[in-house]
Amino acid sequence: MGLARAAELNGYPGPRHLLDAVRERRMTLSPEQVQAVQRLFDGMAREAQRLGNMILAEESALERKFRRGTISEGDLHAGVIRIAALQGELRGVHLRTHVETRAVLSEHQIHQYNQLRGYVPGSPQGHEHQERH
Repeated sequence: MGLARAAELNGYPGPRHLLDAVRERRMTLSPEQVQAVQRLFDGMAREAQRLGNMILAEESALERKFRRGTISEGDLHAGVIRIAALQGELRGVHLRTHVETRAVLSEHQIHQYNQLRGYVPGSPQGHEHQERH
């Protein structure tokens, strides 16, 4: 789904990938930084799970109305709007956490992360971000 792709590709590290790189000893963070990033990740995961459960419940309610043949135009519109709003909140949670994670790191660490992830020209992963026109 790429909920935080815009952040990830533009210098806003993802907490999960960052923590994985630290565990794999491909990056070094201070203990305080690791704790801060772990807290950010844990908070994001809790909120994402809560929102995900709400999305699933709304999807189920919509499907039930279709299955029963009781869906009205108003039900359809309201259900889709609620689902879209929850999906937007979910994306916001992911993007906000990338912003908050960046604030914990130095510019050097951000550059190192981008190299590890392949977002810098010539990096080993080779996923350089290219603008599309």
